[in-house]
Amino acid sequence: MPDKCTDQVVGNIVAGWRYDISGIAAEMRGDYEKHFAECAHCRGKQRLHRAIDIGLITIATLSAAVFLLALGVIRFLSPKHAMVLEMIALGGFLFSTVVWVIVAVSTPAPMVVAHVAKTGARAVHERLPEKIRERIPEELTEKIIN
Repeated sequence: MPDKCTDQVVGNIVAGWRYDISGIAAEMRGDYEKHFAECAHCRGKQRLHRAIDIGLITIATLSAAVFLLALGVIRFLSPKHAMVLEMIALGGFLFSTVVWVIVAVSTPAPMVVAHVAKTGARAVHERLPEKIRERIPEELTEKIIN
């Protein structure tokens, strides 16, 4: 990743927003999108921030699943002090869920994942044979294409 931003003024603005321009109006995005296209430094920082956001959601999801699994194992095995262990597992699950919600609400990670999914769906839709494409409802086709 290059050491310097190509336009420090725009770079400082997008850095203040954690390299996320998804929340601003489409008319205002032009300069920022152009900057990301031209500036490898800011583009790299944006990728890093999105990777961290998606990593946090992934870790919180896995943590919640492990705590839920632990709760199931404790209920199945019924060890000594099962109630205490169940409360710890339930507390861990709830904490992981709260962390997941906080990350999902405060970062653009869900929009990034949705964009990637939509891009993948568009690529699959374009490769489908015409007979199959005609059978897909018009509303769904519009959502995929746009």
